Amino acid sequence: MSSMTTPAVTAQQAFAGVDTHKATHHGAVIDQGGQVLAEQEFTTTSAGCRALAAWLGQWPVTRVGVEQTGTYGAALARELTNAGCTVIDVNRPEAWVRASSGKSDPIDAVMAADAVRTGRAAVIAKDRRGVIESVRYLHTTRSGAVQQRATLLIQIGDLAITAPAGLRDRLGTRNRDIAAASLRLQPDRSRLTEPEQAAKTALRSVAERIHALDSQIRALDEDLSVLLEQIAPRLLERPFVGVNTAAQLLITAGQNIDRIGSEAKFARLTGVAPIPASSGQTHRMRLHRGGDRAANAAIHLVAVGRLGRHQPAIDYASRRTHEGLSKKDIIRAMKRLIARELYGALKADLRALDAT
Repeated sequence: MSSMTTPAVTAQQAFAGVDTHKATHHGAVIDQGGQVLAEQEFTTTSAGCRALAAWLGQWPVTRVGVEQTGTYGAALARELTNAGCTVIDVNRPEAWVRASSGKSDPIDAVMAADAVRTGRAAVIAKDRRGVIESVRYLHTTRSGAVQQRATLLIQIGDLAITAPAGLRDRLGTRNRDIAAASLRLQPDRSRLTEPEQAAKTALRSVAERIHALDSQIRALDEDLSVLLEQIAPRLLERPFVGVNTAAQLLITAGQNIDRIGSEAKFARLTGVAPIPASSGQTHRMRLHRGGDRAANAAIHLVAVGRLGRHQPAIDYASRRTHEGLSKKDIIRAMKRLIARELYGALKADLRALDAT
């Protein structure tokens, strides 16, 4: 690690910021007036993170702005939280900062600290030390496996289309049927100069990968089910909230759900907060397009599922249709109501989890 400024202990309140990277973190401390007190570089190893936390202990720092707390800064955020600091999520410096001050690790660290000092950054980072982090690992891995399987199913369908006629006729037309039939193929690898044997080899190879991913996804679904039944029973009791929907909402909210503050903020976080979209004689609302799009998609699935088979939702849609709303606007309104409902269940589950 290296230091470019000699620390000077001060009794006044101080603010810290960290510019995070894969190999190094750069920390900076400023006073209430924005004056730089010290800045120093640390490694991203466990020892480096502990050293950074100990280094900040020289000043009365309680709030630390950290960039990329979900990726490069995750381990550091855990260490700082363990040390008693409040970790604040900080986005990259604004364009005007880059234009006026340039770009360097010390500059970015100072800007992160200044964002906390001025209140431009005020969102508390997710607490990644508990069971919700376990949910994130499992859910993220499952999502990746599902995406890979979808890609392979398209690939095996394309291979079947160009397969020799006799082989193609035995495979079926649906990609899932093709994958099942391809698992039963017995290619002769001593005759790979023949296109049919090469096609059989390729089809079986892709089918085996699909089969392996199917097994992995089932295993991860079972693990998630067991975990979520323990930590989110109220959320799972809500109509049409399945295990993967619940997992995504827990990940979006974070274990320290009090950082969100209100169900209105949760609606904004999940991209279902209504904003005006009126013009002239047209008066309507639309949903905010920001927020966590994966959480938005999860709430959308709940809304669509309820519209199909949940009588209270069907009655609601009928009433709003008579009021002149389109189906899209009805779903938007439903998503806002669902966000309020799910926030209450999330909060109850996570507070019960904290109590245990």
